This record gives sequence, C-alpha cells and structure tokens, in this order.
Amino acid sequence: MSITPAPITDPLIVAKFGGTSVADYAAMCRSANIVIANPNTKIVLISACSGVTNLLVELATGISDSVLRQQLLQQLAAIHQQIINQLQQPHTVSSAIDTLLDDIASAAAQAAIKPSSQLTDQLVSHGELLSTHLFNQILIELGATAVRFDIRNVMRTDAQFGKAIPQPECIRQLAQQHLLPLLANQVVISQGFIGSDDQGNTTTLGRGGSDYSAALIAEAIDATTLEIWTDVPGMYTTDPRITAAAKPIKEISFSEASEMANFGAKILHPSTLVPAIRQQIPVFVGSSKAPQQGGTWIRKTVEQAPLFRALALRGNQTMVTLTSLNMFHAYGFLAEVFRILAEHKISVDLITTSEVSVSLTLDQTDTGGGAPTLPLAAVEQLNQLCRVEIEQGLSLVALIGNRMSDSKGSAKHIFGALDAYNLRLICYGASPHNLCFLVNETDAKSVVNTLHQQLLE
Repeated sequence: MSITPAPITDPLIVAKFGGTSVADYAAMCRSANIVIANPNTKIVLISACSGVTNLLVELATGISDSVLRQQLLQQLAAIHQQIINQLQQPHTVSSAIDTLLDDIASAAAQAAIKPSSQLTDQLVSHGELLSTHLFNQILIELGATAVRFDIRNVMRTDAQFGKAIPQPECIRQLAQQHLLPLLANQVVISQGFIGSDDQGNTTTLGRGGSDYSAALIAEAIDATTLEIWTDVPGMYTTDPRITAAAKPIKEISFSEASEMANFGAKILHPSTLVPAIRQQIPVFVGSSKAPQQGGTWIRKTVEQAPLFRALALRGNQTMVTLTSLNMFHAYGFLAEVFRILAEHKISVDLITTSEVSVSLTLDQTDTGGGAPTLPLAAVEQLNQLCRVEIEQGLSLVALIGNRMSDSKGSAKHIFGALDAYNLRLICYGASPHNLCFLVNETDAKSVVNTLHQQLLE
C-alpha cells in the first residue's frame, strides 16, 4: 500500500549551484555551508564542476586520436581526484567516481567511432553525476543529513537530444511521488541540466539548462523560493565588465528579469523564470563566494518600477532583410516567408516591416557560439520570392524598463543619446518593458556605456 506524503507547510527552498560554485573542494564547502545555514533548503541541484562539461563535450565530438582522448580523460579524473583527496572519508565515494569515469572512457571510445546526439547527452550528463557524489559527501562530513538522488527519475523530457523539452505535468507527478517523501528530515542533492525520456534514455536541457531544471523542480513540488547561486552577487544595471558604474539591483519584477535574460544577461537562463512565473515562486540570485553581500530578488510585483531599469547586450546577431515589390499592398507575402522559415525550423527573434521589405533577426541556436544564419536551402526558396540580404557582425542592445511606450519624451531622451551611432534596426512598442536595437558589433559596448551614463547613473 502506498502512503501519500503529508503536505509540507514550512517554507520550502530549492537551491541551484552553478559550476563555479562547485569548482573545487573549497567552493563546494562554501556552497555546502550556505545549504546548512538555512534548514528550509530541502532540494539542491548542482552543475558539473567548472570546466568539466566542456571536456565532456569535446570527447563527445568523437576523438579518434587515442593519446589526446586519454589526456582529456586524465584531466577529468584529476579535477575530481583533487576533491576526493581532501575528503575525510574518500573511500565512501571513490568507487562510484571510478565507475563513472570508466563509463565516460567507454562512451568516448564509442563516440570516436560514431558520434551521435544521444551519445553526447549520455556523455555530458556524467559531469553532474560526478559532482553530486562529491557534494553530497561534503555535506555529510560537515554534519548535514543528506541523500543523493538521480534527477532522471523525475525530470521527464521528450527525446530531442541536446535540447530536450521538459514535460511539466509528468515532472510534477513523479516529483510528488519520488521526491517529496525524502524531504522530511534530510536535504536532497541532485543534478541540474539532465533528464530522461519515456524510454529511460538520458537527455539534457541544453547549455545553461541547470537553472531551468531547478525552476521546474521548484514548480513541481510547490516550493516557496528558488535560489540561484552563482559567482556574482545578483543582477546589475548592466554587465560590470562593460560598465564600471553598473549598480546592483536589489529587486526586480518577473517581467523585467525575463526581458534581461532573453536579451543577453547571462546570469539567468532565458527559460528559468517560466516555471517560476507559472507558480509565482520568488527567485533569489546571489553569489556563493560572498553570500553576505545579498543579491537580487525577482518577484511578480516590486515596490519600485523605474522607467529605465537596466541594459542587456547580446552579440553574434544576424539580420536578414527580405525585399520584394510584390509585397506592396499585397497579402500572403509574410505568411509565405514564415512558412519557409518554419519548414527549416528557423526561429525569428525581432522583426520590423516597411511597405516593400521586412527585416528580422534570427534566434541564437548555435551552442558553439557562432552567429546564426539561414540554411542554403532556405535562402534558395526565399530567393524565388524576394531579394535576400544577410548581415552579420551586429549586436543587440536592449533597454529594459517599465511602461516606456507610455512615457512621453522617453524616446527623444534615448535616441538623443545615440545620435553618434548607426542604428540598424529598432523594435519599440511591442512590449512596455523593452526597447531593442541593432548596432555594429564594434560600437556595442560604447553604446551600452553611453546609455548607462545618460539614463541609469
């Protein structure tokens, strides 16, 4: 007879720690102490140790040179062995670590013969499987009652290897069944980023998917708070590496934070806030290196909603301009354009139109970091319909704020600050929370600095 777990009425926190927060023994200890300091933290999802995923991705591409492959395997072993060497009871995890490293070596050898997206997910998932063994043991040695859990038992996805799509209803059912009963007297340590399909095959949610998976678990168990621990103390008015005068943001709305994530603020994965918004779960972003500095709270409503909140920058942008006189006073042209794009699974980001042309930017889908482009087959089809121009070397600057399209004079203020720059595309009015424009990549940081000085300082 199955027993339904009693409802949890106390605050329930899901915490996620990124790769830099579990990079080595010292980092893991800092993160473990954050967990121990708050008894309401019941589920902890962690990433692979810093640098490990990159090594696994390289192995998954298929390395036929056995000497090079062995060097990469040795690097992986060394990263984890350094942590094992500092444990009080290394024997408790060393055999599990060795088994996983052997599995990696075997899968890497298979990839050298015939790489595949399914094999890549299987290989890459080992980073999180390794780190959770070590982090769980460190928590126990620091006096916590902790148990390691394989998230693949609840994180159900489709079989789209490399960027699997989660199934929230199924995740909720499985989490209520398998996770909730474990939370009464212990903290559960599990993996971000990975899941499994209906056949039990390992999948991944795409690069940066650890934040997303933490939000999905928080939604599934009705958590009261989601914490994202990284290497910076919260969100800033822009990237401090671009603008020294960037200021920390103590509180920001879901709408504003979503815009920042979508338009390039790397502190949050763009999908992270979707489950949190659905369930109205407040999200805290802080630094595991300096938890005493506080961080940023992301909520549905905030006390202050300034006209201008922040600036985001996204590089590697591609603009496609489609021109045809047949578009003038005609119907069906845009429908045919988007039919072709959909046929080739091309996702469009921004779009502006005139009487005879349409300009659009392409969503960034290349995990290798290159600029997105149109497949040759799509270009050939579009060429039969109109003239196609593809322009790269561009960056997207997004100004994030509140009710900007309702504020008289704000556009004059913004564009007056940019009279020295060539703006290639402008999107304004579709959302009250953003104004976006494309600029030459060489001007991008200067544009951000200029706007930050004029609008936010």
